Amino acid sequence: MRLEPARTAVVVVDMQNGFCHPDGSLYAPGSEAVIEPIADLVERASDAGASVLYTRDVHPPEQFEDAHYYDEFDQWGEHVLEGSWDAEIVDELPSERADHVVEKHTYDAFYATELEAWLNARGIDDLVLCGTLANVCVLHTGGSAGLRDFRPLLVEDCIGSIEDEHKEYALEHAEWLFGEVVERDDLAFESN
Repeated sequence: MRLEPARTAVVVVDMQNGFCHPDGSLYAPGSEAVIEPIADLVERASDAGASVLYTRDVHPPEQFEDAHYYDEFDQWGEHVLEGSWDAEIVDELPSERADHVVEKHTYDAFYATELEAWLNARGIDDLVLCGTLANVCVLHTGGSAGLRDFRPLLVEDCIGSIEDEHKEYALEHAEWLFGEVVERDDLAFESN
């Protein structure tokens, strides 16, 4: 699959210490396992001139104190607190290649962030999605991208999960409703 670098962004979702490092608050081995494939994808895309964005799930300690219903701390416990080591992107990823870092406070990287405007300002249409977790932030960000008329390409071998069946469900759901599922080696970043 050929992708025009000028119109493409790789979006690395939440590859943070809290999710990907064994000492993280919500560590999942499946998230750690995709660090190396994501690093390869980022380097290939960046070398070809595609944009690279990282998202960081970050929560101020008081974020859910007055929540009516939506409370991630109730669901997951405190995690990726603002200013913490937990919230930082893992060292093994080439974060210096980021064209932009999106700080988000929910599962969806488009919700109450500058992501859509940043992409539109640069004429980006195709989003190569990777990161973690498959059935949480990757799925919700991909669905939100599709609803905004971006083309979400979910890179199967660059997406982490807690359980294999969570990933299988998320990718099937995404392909059925709003996106395409691809493998890293299927992608070529080439100008026309």
